[in-house]
Order: sequence, then structure tokens, then C-alpha cells
Amino acid sequence: MSVTLSILDLVPVREGGTLGDAYAAAAELAKSAESCGYHRFWVAEHHAMEGIGGAAASVVLAHIGNATSTIRIGSGGIMLPNHTPFQIAEQFGTLDALFPGRIDLGLGRAPGAGPELQRALRKDLHRAAEAFPNDVVELRALLTGDIDLPIRATPGHGANVELWMLGSSLFGAQLAARLGLPYAFASHFAPDHLDAALALYRRDFQPSDTLGQPHVMAAMQCFVADTDDKAELMASSQLQAFVRLRTGNPGKLPPPVEGYRDSLPPSARAMLEHVGQASAIGAPATVKRKIAAFLDRTGADEIILAGSTYDPQDRLRSVELAMDCLPG
Repeated sequence: MSVTLSILDLVPVREGGTLGDAYAAAAELAKSAESCGYHRFWVAEHHAMEGIGGAAASVVLAHIGNATSTIRIGSGGIMLPNHTPFQIAEQFGTLDALFPGRIDLGLGRAPGAGPELQRALRKDLHRAAEAFPNDVVELRALLTGDIDLPIRATPGHGANVELWMLGSSLFGAQLAARLGLPYAFASHFAPDHLDAALALYRRDFQPSDTLGQPHVMAAMQCFVADTDDKAELMASSQLQAFVRLRTGNPGKLPPPVEGYRDSLPPSARAMLEHVGQASAIGAPATVKRKIAAFLDRTGADEIILAGSTYDPQDRLRSVELAMDCLPG
């Protein structure tokens, strides 16, 4: 089967590094992905996390757009409950005007942080999450004009923005199917409902003006190096960050650690093993085999590769090697 590869970047801020370093590394990664033939480069909105620099996702995308010329750029995703549809229509309408025909807008329902974010944003995020389906419809109408609204977003109205639904549960799959949107599943960190969500989405999909049949993107953690051991060492920074997050101690991206998995208690190793069902870590032959197995499982039309490394040069090399790891 023919499959497209894309990149998800969390804009990692490493220990000993700065936000400026993270944004410079993201631009270099996007340029490398473009030159290697990747289809999309997405960044994700996360708030109040000192190790992730993508909180102002639309601003970061403008930076990425200026560093590139052809690759599609977008959000993986914008957490719509944190915003109003009108604001996002204006932001992504602006991006489309700056980088015509290159903008993706992936939408998620989770706020991306705890209750303290609700106070900081002056929003009732629980109620906003409940309004998410209506807000998605309103946002699409602000961009397309398919519903007559009392106000027009300028910029925004008429923008050529490709809308995506993101999810890690059945909710997003149901909404994507009902609205006829392409669907991206966050299997790189939440694989539990992957198979059920994709089956539901494909079964219930209703064609829309922009999409005639289901279109699935699935995410993987991917670290490719010249040897399996080198790839595992590179991946250990991301693994440490994940364990720290899940145990309530997040921070900046730490340096790699030899034998990190073996140093963990059984519960943490089991957690990483569970999440790792949507990962490919190793030399090119190893990664090619794992990507092929994941494609057999999901039948995905696109794979988006995540995987932060402490040394930005390691991620550049991994992205270069991964492009040759597709089956076929």
C-alpha cells in the first residue's frame, strides 16, 4: 500500500537549552523534513510545560512557514476549548494568507493542562469541551462560509485551510466521521482505543464537500539510528520525559541515559512497553519492520512520526533515515 510520512514536533526545550534554541531546532527540522520529502510538519499546543515550546502554536507555525517553502504545516493540534472559533479562524486565515495552500488545522478537545489553565485562560474548560462539536462546525463555517453567520472572520473567510479531527478515544472518531473530516489518532502516547476508533471512523464516515472517503493518519514514536543500541539511547530522553510526566514530575527534555529501561521499576517498564506498541526504535531494518507491522494493523493512509531527541542533530538524522523505512 502507498503511505505518506509526516512529522510531529513538540518543539522540545532541553535541559541546558532555551526556548530560542528550541524554535531554531524546529525550523531546521522542518527544513530537513521538507528536503527529505515529508508531506506535513505539525506542532502541538501544550501549556505550562517548560519542556515544550508549542503553546502559541500559530506563532510557531509562522516561524516554521518562513523557514520552508513547500511542506504542509499545521497543528497537531489546536485544543479548541482553550480558544474561540473566531480567534482560530483569524489565526489560521492569517497563516493561509502568508503560506497559501500549505496550512492544516488539526483540532483536539482536551485543554492540554490541568485546572490551573482554566483559571489562567478565564474559561470554563469543562463547558467548552462539551461545546466542542458545535465549535468545530462554527469554525468550519467561519472558514468556508457553508453556514450563514452574523460575522465574518477577516482574515479567515475563504481561507484554504485543511481541517483535521484529532483524537485518542472514540469521541473524536465519531465526530470526524459525522463531519466528513480526515482523522488523526494519537497512538504515539495513547494507543488503547486505536483499533476501535479507526473501525468506528471508517464504518460511520459520511462524505463531505472536502473528503469523499475516510482518511486516517496514525502517530508513532520513531527513532532511527545506525544501530539498535544508538536508537535506544537517543529515545531514552523521550522515555524519561514520558515517565516523569506520568509520575507528576515534568520538566525540560533530559540528556540520554544508557540502559534507561533496565533502571526502571517493573511498573514503569510495563507502562513504556504498553505505549511502545506504536513505536519504532532501532536501526533502519528494525524500524522498517515495525512500521510495516503498524501499517498492517491500522491500514493508515498516513503515518506521522514523533520522537524528541536531546541532540537536535540526532532527530535530523533519524528523520532522514526514516524516510527510507517505508515498506514497498
